[in-house]
Amino acid sequence: MNILLVSPKYPDSFWSFKYALKFVPGKETTHPPLGLLTVAAMLPDEWDKKVVDLNITPLRDDYLAWADYVFISAMYAQKTSAEEVIDACRAAGVKTVAGGPYFTGNDDDFERVDHLVLNEAEITLPVFLADLASGRAKHVYRSDAFADMHETPVPAYELIDMDKYMSMSVQFSRGCPFDCDFCDITKLNGRRPRTKTKEQILAELENIYRLGWRAGVFFVDDNFIGNRRVLKSEILPAVREWMDERDHPFSFVTQVSIDLADDDGLLDSMYGAGFDVVFVGVETPSDEGIY
Repeated sequence: MNILLVSPKYPDSFWSFKYALKFVPGKETTHPPLGLLTVAAMLPDEWDKKVVDLNITPLRDDYLAWADYVFISAMYAQKTSAEEVIDACRAAGVKTVAGGPYFTGNDDDFERVDHLVLNEAEITLPVFLADLASGRAKHVYRSDAFADMHETPVPAYELIDMDKYMSMSVQFSRGCPFDCDFCDITKLNGRRPRTKTKEQILAELENIYRLGWRAGVFFVDDNFIGNRRVLKSEILPAVREWMDERDHPFSFVTQVSIDLADDDGLLDSMYGAGFDVVFVGVETPSDEGIY
């Protein structure tokens, strides 16, 4: 089975960093499609897989001619490109499998997609694969349950050209204890942060390191400090020791809630582990506060 995993293009916006990337020689986009790389690692080993990131390369006819199935994952910002990919696949007669936040939140709009594998892939993808193997794959797979992240595999980074990206990506947790009205994360991933083990995180860092990466790594969690207990007691000490043993090959960036500023111990632990930048989103009910 030949599987083409396609990451749609971002528009020229905050998400693309198109103009900022001109100042970083050799880099064509910011972060790899972590969701697709994770899905690729869940597919049968005997299948042939290729990843095409449309932020780097176009969707060529020979790619579609090679593929038995095209897997697509997208956020809402990638909507236009995702729909173009679906149209191209239908024109080429290639079956499509779609998932990720955009399709999970808007699945009623996608009758043109052959199979919608929605919500978290750890739950719905194995069911789809079993049905596909028996010749009875359905149109829609969804689940109200949340995945046990202890079952999430190491993403298949070997499928991409890492040098084209500004940063690599790792995910420690899903879910956020807050419920901000501008954010759909709690709808998608719940309000109880679920985490990977320290062994999983170190395995992912080791994989990126083994493949030759020596630069920034983005922990993509929507709120990295959502589960402080596990972070403080297990993850950060293990990451710090791993970094020290390898002479600090990475610098880490992540997203946090503003209450990080209230926890000096957590700040010190993150800095010691190699975090030198955090992104903080601030919500305000005041129009004046927007400017």
